[in-house]
Amino acid sequence: MYLAVTNVKPLDNYKLLLKFENNEEKIFNMFSCLNIGKFKELKDISLFNTVKVKFDSIAWDNHLDIDPELLYKASAAKQPDKKA
Repeated sequence: MYLAVTNVKPLDNYKLLLKFENNEEKIFNMFSCLNIGKFKELKDISLFNTVKVKFDSIAWDNHLDIDPELLYKASAAKQPDKKA
């Protein structure tokens, strides 16, 4: 069983901040995917920033999506925000 994505926010350098149904936040780095097939289209930052939650995962306006199980497994834990 996989954890559904409940929120996504595009970050700098082709990274995504993901929140999963267990309230865990993780960072998924898309950079290595940007030379594969249709994912090359996401080099256009305006298209990359169209990412949204769709069903239990994420999708872009060009109809690309990524399996939520892959997103969870390949993402790094979000580091706690540092206070000044």
